Amino acid sequence: MKNVLIAGGLLAIGAGAGGYWYSQQAGQVNAGADVLSYIPADTAILSLQLKPFPVKAYIDSLSGSYKSLPSDTFEESEISDPRGKFFVALFDSYNQALSDGQTFVDTFGLADDIRSYFYTLGAIPVLKVEVTKADAIWAWLDKAEQQSGFTHTKQNLKGIDYRAYRLNDEGDTETADLVVAVNNNLLTITLNTSINEDSLLETALGLNPAEQPISDTTIIQDSLSKHGFLEEGFGFINHQAIAKALTTSDGSLLAKHITKLERADNSNGLAVLRTPACEQEFASITANWPKTVMGFDTLDISEQESSFGVRMVVESNNSVLLSAYQAMSGFIPSYASNTEDAVFSMAYGVDVNQLVPSLLSVWEEMLTPDYQCEPLQNIQMAMQQQNPGMVGMMTGMANGLKGIGMAVFNYELADMSRPEELESLDAIISISADNPAALFDIAKQFSPELASISLPADGTPVDVSHLLPLPPTTKVLPQLALKGNHLVLFNGERAAAVSQQLASEPVANNGLLSMYIDYQQMFEPIVSGIEMSGEEVPEELMDLKDYRIKAQMNMAVNDQGISFGSSMTSQADSAVN
Repeated sequence: MKNVLIAGGLLAIGAGAGGYWYSQQAGQVNAGADVLSYIPADTAILSLQLKPFPVKAYIDSLSGSYKSLPSDTFEESEISDPRGKFFVALFDSYNQALSDGQTFVDTFGLADDIRSYFYTLGAIPVLKVEVTKADAIWAWLDKAEQQSGFTHTKQNLKGIDYRAYRLNDEGDTETADLVVAVNNNLLTITLNTSINEDSLLETALGLNPAEQPISDTTIIQDSLSKHGFLEEGFGFINHQAIAKALTTSDGSLLAKHITKLERADNSNGLAVLRTPACEQEFASITANWPKTVMGFDTLDISEQESSFGVRMVVESNNSVLLSAYQAMSGFIPSYASNTEDAVFSMAYGVDVNQLVPSLLSVWEEMLTPDYQCEPLQNIQMAMQQQNPGMVGMMTGMANGLKGIGMAVFNYELADMSRPEELESLDAIISISADNPAALFDIAKQFSPELASISLPADGTPVDVSHLLPLPPTTKVLPQLALKGNHLVLFNGERAAAVSQQLASEPVANNGLLSMYIDYQQMFEPIVSGIEMSGEEVPEELMDLKDYRIKAQMNMAVNDQGISFGSSMTSQADSAVN
């Protein structure tokens, strides 16, 4: 039974990751009611497209080093089990197919623009992808079978032929089969196990619709409208469905499957959660935190370049907590959030004056309910031992602080054997506050070497290179200045210009975190420095040097919940910089 659970869990994770990958980077299934009618409204996980994703162009737009794993990834595998070898062979073929868009769609029999769906029927994962050539799928599987010695059995269910790959060990009481079928140009990959009814496989293969399908609800359209996501990619994790499955034994299909798994494994670990009190109280909590939703904000794909913005939102209806988190947010400077001319940037926003009041609001809100559910009682007891007011003792000296940011716009190493000797550096560090001069005066009390530094109120920079442990041969001459509501330390022309722009940039509570990286600009100087030192450049670094990818991520809190955003731009090797 243990092996069944391990195999089933690995497949669920793999299928889920594959389904999400397709939903974000690929995915063609009819987006009409026919497909949605097979997806239950209480699916714990959903990932889909309502419009096709241009997978062929997307694969072409990636740099060669980003598309493939290291050449020896699968060469020295110690896996001896034919089942393991089978999956390694599948992923090896997948890796080889990423060489270009045409090879990828030919290998898997896909159209140039495709859709996919990933969802769950209780605990059973289902991945569906539209294919134009079923023979390509069978050839992909046949090749893996030949390389591994792992074989399938041919089966038929009400006229639909499918392959079943037995995942459990011979003699196990519980069974699990990996099921692969192609019907009406629709590839289905799912599990058929001893915990599910035979009728569930019929639903997974599209023979019977779900009892309460998501097509009979407005869940998808409501989420798209609420968050403004594009139809090319959308998904969610259903907290309410998961809570019901954990706190009831038969409240949903997922709950029934978990109950069967526990019984088969002679386990009773969820007994502490499966009480009327826990069911009611977790239902109340997840009513305020119903789903985590994900989707595209922007999407622009061509064979030479692809760019897209994605966002994940932990939805919340708890106005008290959201207000506290929003008040805690600080200032993210524009150079760290809206620039693409940097090598790397990072900014952390926090309103120190609101930090303690916000934490107290969160603390009180968490302790207010009189929970009867034992695990929730334990959490409250642990929280009662903490006092967020103590944070005030640590933040009192940073009154008025709104955020800290930094960016590197350009750099060059003279020699990797002497990395401290920079040939050039264009970078900035900023501290944003209501009164940055007052914060600098406080810093002087802890660093006597700063006592001699007087910063002009008009923003004139002061040379502070003598205060930093820099080699005498370095060409870095850092300067410190007050620029409006910002204390800045900078070096270089671009950084000087950014510091001047900051002078007129007022602080505002606009975020919690922002990060940006240009992989090619980040690693090219390191590789050049290694080459100048005469040392051999590691293959991994050479690959990173050729990553034509720019990526950004951010975190913020708004009225809809806690938001995590990211964007990425990638260029093909043939693209002109």
